[in-house]
Amino acid sequence: MSLSADAVRRLEEKTRHTFRDLGRLERALTHASARPSAGSDYERLEFLGDRVLGLVIAELLFRAYPTATEGELSLRLNSLVNADTCASVADEIGLHEFIRTGSDVKGLADKRLKSLRADVVESLIATIYLDGGLEAAQPFIEHYWDARSREINSAQRDPKTELQEWAHQQNGAQPFYSVVDRTGPDHDPQFTVKVDVKGFDPATGMGRSKRIAEQEAAVALLYRQGVRKKTQEEEP
Repeated sequence: MSLSADAVRRLEEKTRHTFRDLGRLERALTHASARPSAGSDYERLEFLGDRVLGLVIAELLFRAYPTATEGELSLRLNSLVNADTCASVADEIGLHEFIRTGSDVKGLADKRLKSLRADVVESLIATIYLDGGLEAAQPFIEHYWDARSREINSAQRDPKTELQEWAHQQNGAQPFYSVVDRTGPDHDPQFTVKVDVKGFDPATGMGRSKRIAEQEAAVALLYRQGVRKKTQEEEP
């Protein structure tokens, strides 16, 4: 099913970009579960969009923080291109209204599917970039990321690194991660990972990849032990 003229118009208003290739725009919004044939979903575009986003954010941070060290810039970059931030941009745009999925993928606004919404933001960036290069993609990215880049918690540390350092300070132990469950179809798997630190109860996390699930498990343990404090936005 093709995008309606009204849907294209609304997307152009939200992105401030006039799309030149509507077929490519449809691919950018199509999840693998809905694809009629291989190569007709957003995965390749997501790959490119991720790189474009990283480049533009790196330059934005380089200009905004002239005295920051490479380490601080890296922490800010990682926070600004991760699934949480990209999904929050998707929600601000209202992308869940436009994403096409198969019948086995429901509730796009649910927290569990934030990685899917994050992926579509990156594929949308690639679509804009292929339409007009960095000259087109950079204004879109800066419009939605500039304020986020100036927030104090945008320098939040990588949770696995933070947990590793905290665990070492407690008893010299190292966190141990293990996959305890894998559900869902091949095109949209869901991993549950447990993290163990000697002397403390384990914590679990879920994600569309083992890496994301490990990060979520580390965050859960850090929050539970009071090492991290939830922001007002994260409070239930």
